[in-house]
Amino acid sequence: MRFLLVLFAAATLTGCQSADSASSSEPSEAFDGIQEGEAVQFAGTEPFWGGEVANGVVRYTTPENPDGTQFAADRFAGLNGVSFSGKLDEASFDLMVTPGTCSDGMSDRSYPFTATLRVGTETREGCAWTASRPFDGGEQP
Repeated sequence: MRFLLVLFAAATLTGCQSADSASSSEPSEAFDGIQEGEAVQFAGTEPFWGGEVANGVVRYTTPENPDGTQFAADRFAGLNGVSFSGKLDEASFDLMVTPGTCSDGMSDRSYPFTATLRVGTETREGCAWTASRPFDGGEQP
């Protein structure tokens, strides 16, 4: 009898699940808008920063260091973008790239990705692009 009560309770609870909660337990595919090994260019303003990440290496540039600082980074493809994490000098470096039209606010360019950069405790906003998903607009910002 106890078994039938447990079975009835389980069936009742299953019937109460919404379609959203039932489907949320299904695994989702990782973001594939930027392929593994594809170079990602990124840039931001205030303060000006930019660079590229390719093959597990970030080159981070600023006006004070136009040649950039290079360091290793791990890639993670989430559900709505990719991130690259490493160490810039002694600070943590986390670059999140997500799909969405982005403007640098200083040119007529339109970028296919937004870039959110966290260096240590500071968060910066910018834009990103790849060879397969380039920016629209003039070559010079």
